[in-house]
Amino acid sequence: MTAERFLRWAVAVGFALASSALWWPAPAAAAVRIKEVASVQGVRANQLVGYGLVVGLDGSGEQTAVTAQSLGALLQSLGVTLPPGVVPQGRNVAAVMVTAELPPFAQPGQAIDVVVSSMGSAKSLRGGTLVMTPLRGADGAVYALAQGNLVVGGAGASAAGSKVQINHLAAGRIPAGATVERSVPTPLHQGDTVQLDLRAADFHTARAVADAINAAKGAGQAWAVDGRSVQLRVPASPPDRVAFLADIENLPLALATPAARVVVNARTGSVVMNESVTIGACAVAHGNLSVTISATPMVSQPAPFGRGDTVVAEQADIAIAQQGGSLVQMPAGTRLSEVVKALNALGATPQDLLAILQAMKIAGALQAEIEVL
Repeated sequence: MTAERFLRWAVAVGFALASSALWWPAPAAAAVRIKEVASVQGVRANQLVGYGLVVGLDGSGEQTAVTAQSLGALLQSLGVTLPPGVVPQGRNVAAVMVTAELPPFAQPGQAIDVVVSSMGSAKSLRGGTLVMTPLRGADGAVYALAQGNLVVGGAGASAAGSKVQINHLAAGRIPAGATVERSVPTPLHQGDTVQLDLRAADFHTARAVADAINAAKGAGQAWAVDGRSVQLRVPASPPDRVAFLADIENLPLALATPAARVVVNARTGSVVMNESVTIGACAVAHGNLSVTISATPMVSQPAPFGRGDTVVAEQADIAIAQQGGSLVQMPAGTRLSEVVKALNALGATPQDLLAILQAMKIAGALQAEIEVL
């Protein structure tokens, strides 16, 4: 092969590879499913709560009137009658609040997890055992019974006035510690329609959900009622209805860009913003003001053989320092990376950033909704 023919062959191969790169489909982005943005109305969990006692503690319990009365009532229910005026003593018992979440469609005999939390002055629930505790719903009926050994994810020790503790010791969990005794009926199989409730109110999302269902199951099968709910027709028989909803939940959904929002946690100083946040051109100056107060003890003693008293006083020095805040011009940013770059140019701490974002919002330079947790 001559040099000229080789050059022509190389050019042809390169052109073919470049052309294939143009028409070769890009990897598809992961689509959001309907089950991730909406849920079937009536299919929800129910909260349960109960009051019980944790026994078997190694002296880390409490000795209060409530605990003693509860322990006496427990012993009496078990056939143990205490003499009049005798109060159970000891710190091996703790009064606790037991909470659990009854999942939808839970049937009698199934096990659920429970959370046990101390109500009084118990130092630790580690190593304790929860005595049989009925868990009640909002209607006062008993839906589960809890009992078992606690799992406390922590440790602690104290001696001679010193104390070391890892994690929280006044609360723990019992995996599969409660047995369901009663099921909660759901309206899933009632009527000929089912409503999907969106997790966030958005008219575009409601329309997109209805369009996706109609495209897969036929026109007129679903329609958006408002920005939060979508109504759809379902089969009459329970097996067909379950299969229909299973297909609906896994339908892919194309969502629009979310509304611009900045979430601020004033307690931790965390600031989170989504990709829709933009800023307009503005100028920001931010300086720190610090006040330092130092107290120096001074002792004033009388002269020898004097009749005065020794007096202890304090000399306080107050200093105010203010760091110069230079005026920083922030250009308009239409992408999240540009917004982050502009905010980093200020050199402000997360706590200072809270005040800056709020001031930018008032000035009209921040196009986003600020939500403070």
